[in-house]
Amino acid sequence: MRKLLLATAAALIAAAGAAYSQDAKMSFFVTSVGSGKGADLGGLKGADAHCASLAEAAGITGKSWAAYLSTSDTDARDRIGKGPWVNAKGVKIADDVASLHSDANGITKQTALNEKGEVVNGRGDKPNRHDMLTGSKPDGTKIADQTCGDWTMSGAEGAAMMGHHDRTGLDDSAAAKSWNSSHASRGGCSQEALKGTGGDGLFYCFATN
Repeated sequence: MRKLLLATAAALIAAAGAAYSQDAKMSFFVTSVGSGKGADLGGLKGADAHCASLAEAAGITGKSWAAYLSTSDTDARDRIGKGPWVNAKGVKIADDVASLHSDANGITKQTALNEKGEVVNGRGDKPNRHDMLTGSKPDGTKIADQTCGDWTMSGAEGAAMMGHHDRTGLDDSAAAKSWNSSHASRGGCSQEALKGTGGDGLFYCFATN
């Protein structure tokens, strides 16, 4: 019995090591959970810290993380480093900032995984969680008055521009298929408002190094 237990423990440790060696390459993920306060993320500093905390909990260390969010004086595209970026399974999302913001990027429902390597619910799933907070135009630059007070608001006022991580919406328009600039929140910046259009206060995280 003792030998069996030791063998089982050794196998589990080896499996964990293999998982971490694979995941250690991860430099892009969708947050598995939001702040719980709608679009109030504690500003960019709080959002970046949330990315780092989730990555660390998933066993990824030694990297600096930035939330893909624009504010009134910051463009999301300028926050995320130079690339390339890969998900938790080692699948490349984009080589650089230019390709990330082109039709050549690799973001789909199957690749926009959370930090645990799990697929995030999209359109057609219950609940739908495909709305990602970005505050950005398709090119990754800021969009006026759609950042929920630079990610500090959680009430009925304000609005946040969001993208669809599953590249799917109500129609076949470019906006509906946009990963970073599909539509604004309706009814404010609260958790309830975000859920009302198919979101949950989730956002993208990129490793900057």
